[in-house]
Amino acid sequence: MAKERKGEKLICQNKPAWRNYTVEETYEAGMVLLGTEVKSLREGRANLKDSYARVKEGEVFVYDLHISPYSHGNRNNHDPLRVRKLLLHRQEIKRLYGKTRERGLTLVPLKMYFRDGKVKMEIGVSKGKKLHDRREDLKRKADRRDMERAFKDRSR
Repeated sequence: MAKERKGEKLICQNKPAWRNYTVEETYEAGMVLLGTEVKSLREGRANLKDSYARVKEGEVFVYDLHISPYSHGNRNNHDPLRVRKLLLHRQEIKRLYGKTRERGLTLVPLKMYFRDGKVKMEIGVSKGKKLHDRREDLKRKADRRDMERAFKDRSR
């Protein structure tokens, strides 16, 4: 994994996305959030598991992102599964729109984190893996692990 930058605190990751998709490119986006959502994220109460993003009318939205209601909130607490807007540059949005339309790629949220006090989301332009691709990845990972183990035993 990449080394964490200074001033960056991980909220949650979407590990199944790396297993089920081939990530071609990643983008960092800001998010439009309510106050109780940010407070809940500071407690680490979010789930990216089934979430996805779409470009709609020149804007990017993330769907099925679950942010649990704030524990000390009142009746004005947020809806946990509401659609949230992502903040990207216009050129990035156009590029994402073209890729998702033309090549059949999809936008998958990979992780959420705080950077300098602001919530950021890393989204990946991804292509879904077939079953045989996933099996191939598992074989490759097992072979790599066996080789490392053999080298470690030989050096002792």
